[in-house]
Amino acid sequence: MSLTAVPFGTTGMKITRVGFGAWAIGGGGWAYAWGEQDDDASVRAIRHAVESGVNWIDTAAVYGLGHSEEVVARAMAPYGEADRPYVFTKCGLVWDDNDRSVEPSRSGDPASIRREVEASLRRLRTERIDLYQMHWPAPEPVEEYWQVLLDLKAQGKVRAVGLSNHDTKQLDVAEAIGQLGSLQPPFSLINRDAAEEIAWCHAHNTGVIVYSPMQSGLLSGAFTPGRAAALPAGDWRSRDAEFTGEHLLRNLALVEALRPVAVRHATNVATVAVAWCLAQPGVTAAIVGARDPRQVDGWIGAPNVQLTAADIAEIADAVRRTGAGHGRI
Repeated sequence: MSLTAVPFGTTGMKITRVGFGAWAIGGGGWAYAWGEQDDDASVRAIRHAVESGVNWIDTAAVYGLGHSEEVVARAMAPYGEADRPYVFTKCGLVWDDNDRSVEPSRSGDPASIRREVEASLRRLRTERIDLYQMHWPAPEPVEEYWQVLLDLKAQGKVRAVGLSNHDTKQLDVAEAIGQLGSLQPPFSLINRDAAEEIAWCHAHNTGVIVYSPMQSGLLSGAFTPGRAAALPAGDWRSRDAEFTGEHLLRNLALVEALRPVAVRHATNVATVAVAWCLAQPGVTAAIVGARDPRQVDGWIGAPNVQLTAADIAEIADAVRRTGAGHGRI
């Protein structure tokens, strides 16, 4: 599979239009887990993605409460500096080691962030993180924690810095202090709420890597009401509104409406869902998760699917007709 790398905003990096998302591989036993995972399968999935052309991995300290970063480091072990993919991670969510079930708390405290970056560097077994992002807005002022990230960049501990899950007002505050390298918002055919933030980034030449383009599996084409009902209590999706009741039925109706588009492009629904995100102006790339190599093969071709204007119009009509999701289309 040939994957072209494109400029990632002003970071100086070029990234493939799909990257490997390492949320689910963090494993079970924490507030936003996807259930227990097989670390060996996760390592194989990451390496398969890299060998298929993907040149970046997105993780976070909080995924598995440190475990995702450790699995990523293990997967990266065979690669030298010349062929190692970029590794992006995040800070600002602090957990209680004595009670893994408690929801992590948001913190923009400068001392906490400095401790967090050192812990991530150790777990990732690297001397520099390629992109370091503030995971969520914190109680502290944006200018306070954004300055810390800029300082870490100046010190060489990280190559580039960005924000995740922040709104346009917060982006304005950060940009006034120091250039915003990237934004990571949730974005999919179901969750379209980040359109304003993506437009802001497009205007400011800020890189955008969207997460959950398949809405945590709902747009994979493999989800059913029965599968949703059978999600274990240890999987956060079992408690999410989009996976239950009328929301679920609308979302699955949208999936069915995407199937003719997939057939026309000789691909699958998952690929169409990711390709739709990539077709939106301002979106640099999409973060797509996988827990085994087979899942990687399900979306790796998305950058090579060129949706036509007629495809985009048909998809928009399907969204309106089914009533799936939220945000402008």
